[in-house]
Amino acid sequence: MNLFGLMETSGSAMQAERVRAEVVAANMANAETTRTQSGGPYQRQHVVFAANQSTESSGFAESLAGVSGIPMGTEGLPAWGGVSPRQPVGGVHVAQVIADLGAPLKRYDPGHPDAGPDGYVAYPDINPLTEMVDLMGATRAYGLNGSAVQAEKGMIASALEIAKT
Repeated sequence: MNLFGLMETSGSAMQAERVRAEVVAANMANAETTRTQSGGPYQRQHVVFAANQSTESSGFAESLAGVSGIPMGTEGLPAWGGVSPRQPVGGVHVAQVIADLGAPLKRYDPGHPDAGPDGYVAYPDINPLTEMVDLMGATRAYGLNGSAVQAEKGMIASALEIAKT
C-alpha cells in the first residue's frame, strides 16, 4: 500500500462507520414501531462490511507531479524509493444492510390498535443498550480513522518540508 492510500483506507472506513451509525440510529428510532409498510413490526438492521479489493491509484501522488523540489520517477510521478502509486488500495465498504431474522417481542396490550385477537402486540426485538454500544463503537471507529487521516496529513507535510531542503 502506498503512503497516500492510507487516507483512502481511513476514508472508506469513515464512510462505512457513518452508515453503521445511521443504521443504529434508525434501529433506535424504530424500537417501538409495531407496523411497517410490509405489515409487521420493524426489523432490526445490521451492517455488513467487506474489504475493498481495488488496485486503483490514490490520485494524490499524481497531483504532486507538478510540485517543484519533488524527485520524479520514470512515469512523471514522484519517486518514493520504489513505492508505486498503483499498489492495491485497502479499506472497507458496506457490503449490505440485512434485517435481523429474530422473532419479534410479544407484549400483552389488548387496547393497542395493532393487537392481535389474543391481545398481544408484536414489537421489534431491539435492545437500546445494545444499540448504544454499537453506536459508541461506530463513533469511536470513525474518530480513530479521522485521527489517522490527520496524522497522515502531518507526515505528508513533514515529508514535503524535508523534500524542499
